[in-house]
Amino acid sequence: MDVRNVPAPIKRVVHLGSRSYGRLTAPARMTPSFLICGGQRCGTTSLYRALAAHPVVLKAVLHKGVHYFDTSYHRGMGWYRGHFPLQRSAERIADRYGVPARTFESSPYYMYHPQAAARIARDLPHAKLVVLVRDPVERAYSQHAHEVARGFEPERDFGNALALEPARLHRQEERLATDPAYYSFAHQHHAYRARGEYARYLSVMAQHVGRERIHVVESERFFAEPEHTYDEVLEFLGLPTGLHRPEFARHNARPRSSDMDAALRRELSAHYQSHDNALSAWLGRTPIWRRP
Repeated sequence: MDVRNVPAPIKRVVHLGSRSYGRLTAPARMTPSFLICGGQRCGTTSLYRALAAHPVVLKAVLHKGVHYFDTSYHRGMGWYRGHFPLQRSAERIADRYGVPARTFESSPYYMYHPQAAARIARDLPHAKLVVLVRDPVERAYSQHAHEVARGFEPERDFGNALALEPARLHRQEERLATDPAYYSFAHQHHAYRARGEYARYLSVMAQHVGRERIHVVESERFFAEPEHTYDEVLEFLGLPTGLHRPEFARHNARPRSSDMDAALRRELSAHYQSHDNALSAWLGRTPIWRRP
């Protein structure tokens, strides 16, 4: 049966039952050894599916993104562990391949939520983090189209949405950083310009988990050279190469209804110049989208 055709009310009942069972069996479950933490609209779904196809990797049970360290931290670690495979599944993988099994999830908002990195460092002290980055101008435009399509953005004009961003985000990051119970819909869904300032988010993550535990991937390179880029990710994660070569496909891409205004593109490109320069230190080279 194709689960995509299951009615939403039935899916909710199944998921509720699975989460309840998962919580009860949490002590017998795995915890992630790595996370895909973002960025949003940078190819995280495609990389998630490629890694989930690896023979020694077991994905999260219900969803690719659990959103524990950003919007669900109040639910507790037992709730979080309930989303992952049982240890006996990991033991079968280890017996078959001779290497420890791994599990993971992908929640792109982890990169941006002010408290997520500290929570990850505290609860998963050895986990590695994979971050994808993309031309920030294209990323912002793609995010806006995505939020409009999902019904989360009433302003359909990208330029107008950018103009609204400062007011929508006013003091939201500060409140999220100081109040663990606070939630900001605007911060999660309407930070178009801010989300492309990659280096500042990476610096915060590094302060908490250590730079050596973060691997940054340009999504343009991943889609242009998937095999080589994928093997670099496996090497960083300590996963064996050569066991399996997944199908590399682009997921969650949305067709464009129109091109971005040329003047707005130039303005955004100028805004991101200093941020892209700072990102060069993470990549060890000029970002692909800044090369001649």
